[in-house]
Amino acid sequence: MIALGTAIYAFGFVNFNMANQLAEGGISGFTLIGHALFNINPAYSQLLLNLPLFFLGSKIFGKKEMIYTIHGTICMSLAIWVFQKINFNIDISHDMLIAALLAGIFAGIGVGIVFRFGGTTGGADIIGRYVEQKRGIAIGQSLFILDILVLTLSLSYIDVQHMMYTVIASFVFSQVVAVVQNGGYTVRGMLIISEHHEAISAKIMSEVKRGATYLKAEGVYSAQDKKVIYVVLSPSQVLIVKNLLAEIDPDAFISIINVHEVIGSGFTYE
Repeated sequence: MIALGTAIYAFGFVNFNMANQLAEGGISGFTLIGHALFNINPAYSQLLLNLPLFFLGSKIFGKKEMIYTIHGTICMSLAIWVFQKINFNIDISHDMLIAALLAGIFAGIGVGIVFRFGGTTGGADIIGRYVEQKRGIAIGQSLFILDILVLTLSLSYIDVQHMMYTVIASFVFSQVVAVVQNGGYTVRGMLIISEHHEAISAKIMSEVKRGATYLKAEGVYSAQDKKVIYVVLSPSQVLIVKNLLAEIDPDAFISIINVHEVIGSGFTYE
């Protein structure tokens, strides 16, 4: 599955990014700069730039994760090389918006599959994890800074118009990665604090057909023991529960959180 994910990414990278002068963030962005300015094949530079990062990754990754990272990086370089040898002649009538959307979709699906099965494509992921561990800077911040640096350098071979299409592709990529990695569904977690917890939990089980869990808590101000209801719901069920709470206890305290993945009865499919 990691090999399949890198192949999907590489297909979009070659046929949409390289073919339409769309930049990219991270190490892939550096390979595109090298290709545009010095005619260095990204299939080779992708692997060469990652070699020193493997040493860095060995200090923070476990053995299994490191093997998956090396495997994903090699598959990525090989797939980029293969797709450069095959001419698919994809006609998008020089529409840069369609090219940007397709670039983001293919990259998102490919990387999402790789992440979902425990792999990485090396590069910026290794740098971000290392900086987070050694410097305490959140991985999202370091990757954002790296992407800004690479995209700024990319202006050496593309114009502002192509850069804006690259931003569109990056946005689509981030959204598709989340959908693929999280299994394609969205769920919400709801924490409910109320004196009428028994009536509320009974209604949730009977009318929404969802199980609920009591979490033992203590009020900081009152110093009294409380039962907090925790329930996982689909977005449409959240509205139903909110209406139930408005009837049973309008003063109930509710906290709704995004849940990336749920494994268990009612959410996991065989």
